[in-house]
Amino acid sequence: MAKLSISFSQSKMIMSTIVAYILILSVVPFSEAVLSAHYYDQTCPHAENIIYQTVRNASIYDPKVPARLLRMFFHDCFIRGCDASLLLDSTAGNKAEKDGPPNISVRSFYVIDDAKTKLEKACPHTVSCADVIAIAARDVVAMSQGPWWNVLKGRKDGRVSLANETINLPSPFSNTSTLIKSFAKRGLGVKDLVALSGGHTLGFSHCSSFSARLHNFSTENFSDPSINSEFAMNLKKKCPIHNKDHNAGEFLDSTSSTFDNDYYKRITMGKGVFGSDQALYEDQRTRSIVDSFAKDMNLFFREFAISMVKLGNVGVIENGEIRVKCSIVN
Repeated sequence: MAKLSISFSQSKMIMSTIVAYILILSVVPFSEAVLSAHYYDQTCPHAENIIYQTVRNASIYDPKVPARLLRMFFHDCFIRGCDASLLLDSTAGNKAEKDGPPNISVRSFYVIDDAKTKLEKACPHTVSCADVIAIAARDVVAMSQGPWWNVLKGRKDGRVSLANETINLPSPFSNTSTLIKSFAKRGLGVKDLVALSGGHTLGFSHCSSFSARLHNFSTENFSDPSINSEFAMNLKKKCPIHNKDHNAGEFLDSTSSTFDNDYYKRITMGKGVFGSDQALYEDQRTRSIVDSFAKDMNLFFREFAISMVKLGNVGVIENGEIRVKCSIVN
């Protein structure tokens, strides 16, 4: 762990790390002994450094990698728990999660595959693909000037992956009640919902995920009335009704390559890109949390780290396997 933490030596980062780690210890029950921060200390002591170097190099080559790996972790954990089922390829007899409609746009699987190949050379049959995703998600956040936390490890890889289950992923069109229920089914609370939504501070969305808010929104309103009018005009220029540019879209906040609290600040101004994002400010159950994160970035960082550890505990399995190659079962 020391080698990895040296890479993030800014004083603010160190303080965020210490505070987040203390808080994490206070919320993760010791009964969940299946996961441990020191799981690979003896069996693969350089595992985290191998993953970090791989992710860092890929991110330098392609700036889209951080947002994609963070999204990958969320999409994996939200279906069958954090078991790397998202990484499995479809077969002749089964359409896998990777090819489910919400995951068609998930990219950069090659980064996880590259890290896994290196890990197999250093420590054969030791580090699970599920742990690689969890560690990579932490690393891309920290590399983007966000918080750092100790990833709990020891997950096993699942053997089942079904495309039709991806219908259970939260939608950019969901209202807050739907989101709260969806998170609750996975043991995550309202604060976790708002904190994890902050992951949208990294990334970009194509028009298809929000254009319905801009054109013929309802019989009463042509556009979603919760959108800032000037912002709506800018979005309409990028995403006209008959949009022919499949690459057109909008960054989810104005500092999309930096992990910060600008996402929340924009929501308070009616500039949330997704309907599900803006809905967090229209609902009294979540509005005050959005306000608090918009005002205090360090608070957001602490809560995000805590919620990421909680998300990483969802659906952890003990009877899985350690895949040699992440895209196929052993």
